[in-house]
Amino acid sequence: MRTVLIATALAGWSAWCLAGQAPEAGAQTPQQPAAAPAPQNPPPAASAHPAGGATIDPAKMAAPAAPAKAAPSSAKVYVIGAEDVLKISIWNNAPMSGEFPVRPDGAISIPLLGDVMVAEKTPQQVEEDITRRLVDGQLIRDPHVSVGLTAVHSKKYYIQGEVNKPGSYDLVVPTTIMEGLVNAGGFRDFANTRKIRILRGTQEFKFNYNQVSHGKNREQNIYLEPGDQIIVP
Repeated sequence: MRTVLIATALAGWSAWCLAGQAPEAGAQTPQQPAAAPAPQNPPPAASAHPAGGATIDPAKMAAPAAPAKAAPSSAKVYVIGAEDVLKISIWNNAPMSGEFPVRPDGAISIPLLGDVMVAEKTPQQVEEDITRRLVDGQLIRDPHVSVGLTAVHSKKYYIQGEVNKPGSYDLVVPTTIMEGLVNAGGFRDFANTRKIRILRGTQEFKFNYNQVSHGKNREQNIYLEPGDQIIVP
């Protein structure tokens, strides 16, 4: 009986030892599925905020900025008339340079060059005309000519009637009817400021000073043109 109990104990102990042993070399174990590769991060986009803190617009970087248009010079497009005064400078030639009033016939007289017609021309056209005549006459081989305006007297408007200073006025800058009346020194005591008339060729405009001066019907306050006649009854 003792022998049987010992044999049974030894058999149980052997089975327990075999269950706790590691698998032998070469034995295959179930394989786990391979992990999917981690997705690669996309390349970083260009920063819209550079070091200076300013925002860069890609659309503006793609195309160069359009060049700014230069404003035309009023002295170059002005049309010269009688009684205007021109300043002509011919480089390295003082005798032919100076100020020249435009005669009623529209011409000026330049020493060694004679009469030059300038009326109904721009200063730039006069520059080109004088330059061509100097070259054609073999007076100067490579002339440098500059023509400017010293005084403008050919553009005038006229005021007559019940104002303190009637007469003609140079239209040097854009001038409205209201500004023209101010230049005339105001009205006399019995002026009818409600029925002022402006004559322009065959046209006639009405101007009510009382309304315009109080901010009403301001469309009456038009710009004057050369030759306009302002009549204050």
